[in-house]
Amino acid sequence: MPSYLSPGVYVEEVQSGARPIEGVGTAVAAFVGFAGQGPFHQPTLVTNWDQYARTFGGFDADNHLGHAVYGYFANGGGSAYIVRVGGPRDGAAVPVERPAPTPVQLGALTIAALPATSADVTVEVTDVDGENPPEDRFRLQVSQGGQVTETFDVSTRRNVRGYVVTQVNERSKLIQVTEQPDGPLARPDKQTVTVPAAPQLPATPAAKGRFDPAEYVGGLADRTGFGGLETIDAVTMVAVPDLMSAYQRGLIDAEAVRTVQLAVISHCEQMGDRVAVLDAPPGLNAQQVRDWRMDEAGYDSRYSALYYPWISVFDPASGRNRMVPPSGHVAGVWARSDTERGVHKAPANEVIRGAVDLELSLSKGEQDLLNPIGVNCIRPFPGRGIRIWGARTLASDPAWRYLNVRRLFNFLEESILVGTQWVVFEPNDDRLWSSIRRNISAFLTEQWRAGALFGRTPDEAFYVKCDRENNPQESIDLGQVVCEIGVSPVKPAEFVVFRLSQFSDSTSLINE
Repeated sequence: MPSYLSPGVYVEEVQSGARPIEGVGTAVAAFVGFAGQGPFHQPTLVTNWDQYARTFGGFDADNHLGHAVYGYFANGGGSAYIVRVGGPRDGAAVPVERPAPTPVQLGALTIAALPATSADVTVEVTDVDGENPPEDRFRLQVSQGGQVTETFDVSTRRNVRGYVVTQVNERSKLIQVTEQPDGPLARPDKQTVTVPAAPQLPATPAAKGRFDPAEYVGGLADRTGFGGLETIDAVTMVAVPDLMSAYQRGLIDAEAVRTVQLAVISHCEQMGDRVAVLDAPPGLNAQQVRDWRMDEAGYDSRYSALYYPWISVFDPASGRNRMVPPSGHVAGVWARSDTERGVHKAPANEVIRGAVDLELSLSKGEQDLLNPIGVNCIRPFPGRGIRIWGARTLASDPAWRYLNVRRLFNFLEESILVGTQWVVFEPNDDRLWSSIRRNISAFLTEQWRAGALFGRTPDEAFYVKCDRENNPQESIDLGQVVCEIGVSPVKPAEFVVFRLSQFSDSTSLINE
């Protein structure tokens, strides 16, 4: 208590008692797979495709991780954690020295290709537009494949904004420029030079896809594999796109596929705040997928969802379309749906951006075989694109049948958990219980207003009970506060039924 020792006016800040609960993020993916470069085993955060390409090498001809991450960001994903497997157990990168690029002289300038370039680059020096331009001004045109891709109007003066070294190195995605350390920089003559592409890294065992299921599982002690993801609370979905590529190329058998998929499901169930995005094997028809689902992959989990068939996307590495597992693109659709509608909306009837075709075009009858057993189908619709046409988990329990219900509860549980940390070590009395009820009720009311809970009024949508009845003296003596929360989630309109009948209003004619 403050002490008042002399007359006067005192201003004090006091707690209002209101501690609003903020909703946690729902769209952070984790990908475990093969890459051509980058750190092994421990999770690495990337927030966009360019950052992934710089760290892990972009697209890979043999593996699917690059396409999965690209599809994730293209469909609305925000940030992701990447776990690269298939390499040394010490967690270090493959000890391969990257060959230095071959520089080319352009007057007093030295030009070299950036590491990401895959083809030779042509650089041409021309005059800038306008009459009587300053002597220090000139234009650099950078071409690749016969087309001008970058143009820079620059200067040789070091103290101006258009200084050639600064402008090119900050903006170019193909070349980097250095100048001679001594003497003034002269304007280069009009000419055209060819800059050789940067040498590529030699193939590593990881790029070829050495597979070990133990690397996926990893361990918490050394923060590797799924074990490393246990320390990252932000993750809400986990995908293993290269699992099926290893199966395709004969590196593993069906038993190893089952082992890893069970491991990722177990990880999600243990964490309780994330969902596994699984892929079906490639090259199977609807009946074969049903048999595989019922026999070899008879999983029963409310923390996993399975998608079929594979999708066809454009592969910049080969210049052709290729089949890839849909898990990365699906994770991006989840993120986009969360942003546009909310986590309570089933992430289905949504277009998959980047998908140009499907491995198999499913009919309604074929989906009738798969939907009841939890296989979420991807189907083409004339004039409406390729869409996800299912939103079920792999749970046999009807209460957890729908994916949006599972993810909504993950969101609510994590938000309440994070937003009520202030409760710990507070005096365990009626005042505390009242604060808990007030704060949680305010949070759930906002969710009801957003359409996440079912009911005409908040009282129909949820209840919060924290009082003397569920906090007897015995619980208080044990240092426990018990709060019961019940919510009524919104289920998706999976089957829309319109009943039409024919009738004639003959009674009105008789009465007349």
